[in-house]
Amino acid sequence: MAEVQAVSRPPLILGDKSLSQITSDICAAMLRRPNALWWIGFLIAFSLLVMGAAAVTYQVATGIGTWGLNNTVGWAFGITNFVFWIGIGHAGTLISAILFLFRQRWRTSVNRSAEAMTLFAVMCAGVFPLIHMGRPWLGYWIFPYPNFRGPLWMNYRSPLAWDAFAISTYFLISLTFWYLGLIPDLATIRDRAHPGLRRRLFEFFSLGWDGSFRTWQRYETVYMLLAGLATPLVVSVHTIVSWDFAAAVIPGWHATIFPPYFVAGAIFSGMAMVLTLMIVARTVMNLQNYITVRHVEVMCKLILLNGSIVALAYGTEFFMAHYSGNPYEQFVFLNRAFGPFAWAYWTMISCNVLIPQLLWFRRVRTSIAVVFVLSLLINVGMWFERFVIIVTSLHRDFLPSNWASYRPTSIEVATLLGSFGLFFTCFLIFCRILPMIAMAEVKGVVAHERAERRHHK
Repeated sequence: MAEVQAVSRPPLILGDKSLSQITSDICAAMLRRPNALWWIGFLIAFSLLVMGAAAVTYQVATGIGTWGLNNTVGWAFGITNFVFWIGIGHAGTLISAILFLFRQRWRTSVNRSAEAMTLFAVMCAGVFPLIHMGRPWLGYWIFPYPNFRGPLWMNYRSPLAWDAFAISTYFLISLTFWYLGLIPDLATIRDRAHPGLRRRLFEFFSLGWDGSFRTWQRYETVYMLLAGLATPLVVSVHTIVSWDFAAAVIPGWHATIFPPYFVAGAIFSGMAMVLTLMIVARTVMNLQNYITVRHVEVMCKLILLNGSIVALAYGTEFFMAHYSGNPYEQFVFLNRAFGPFAWAYWTMISCNVLIPQLLWFRRVRTSIAVVFVLSLLINVGMWFERFVIIVTSLHRDFLPSNWASYRPTSIEVATLLGSFGLFFTCFLIFCRILPMIAMAEVKGVVAHERAERRHHK
């Protein structure tokens, strides 16, 4: 019975595509002239990027006093945005590496775009610690290398140093993993391209791929090793980011629950962003046969799982604050729920705890429009989660005489919008110049499903 049910499920790739049709469809999405929707999205994203670049330039020239910082709230939008974007970047490695090791075939239609999304999100995240340093032109001092500064070295106990190592390692491994997966498809485009600069570029970056058995064997071995190497990064990177808070003695931060809580939250927000991008891409690039309702439904189940873990973490925080008997800890959490920033806290709860519960219903999971709205709301909620953790633990200090409020300035808002402009500009350009679906892996899925159907006939 289990075998019959497995075969009766709808195929991952619709339209009974031949291998040559898969190549033609995915290349056509990349080679055809962009439609009006693509241009509208690109112009909006690029306009936000220009605005953000102007805001960052002004901050660098003037100083981070342009933010709404004060002696009490020393971390503001900058670190909130940093943690948010690092979280967004987690889904790419999850889909590519972990699901590859577990042989989940549905990942093949979304892993390429998710990996690219990881790179762009980490680029956005890396901007904010540089600005927050105050002197970004000296940012290279954070790395230990032979220098002429005498005894002046980086402070290895600083969370800034931990973030620098985590971000650089995560970016390099993710970039290598993404590029390695691209090589077979680059060779396919090379063989289809007309003589000229485009063909020469693809020929150079495909590294002489010839598609032989020996080449495929070595490729799969290296890909497996990189997947095994990249998998711990999903856990380690956001664990290190959580230590930025947990290593402090501030009430509301000093908690051992932070590492698993932050990792689950990062995957939660990252998968929501993947869904947002995939739904837009399947509509704008006419890829409904390759990014199907079945892909959306499986990703919704992963979001529901990680959202449930995040909801449990929220409840555990309140329980431990009560159980500890620490009046400072109890005050922080009551202040989050009923203090001046209660509106941000309840926005977080609504978007991250209540709204994802709709995904228990299959009718919701299979409605593309509803899932798109839910994915947007989840990312709004996850941004507010970082805002609530940072600001509400700081704006009410140990001494009431040191209490202060916080209000973001227009420069901070412009920088946040500029980071979204950078992210979407990079993603839209990626959709135009490289295949956003892994052709070689999708062909393997189609061939496997056909073999299964023949076996059960």
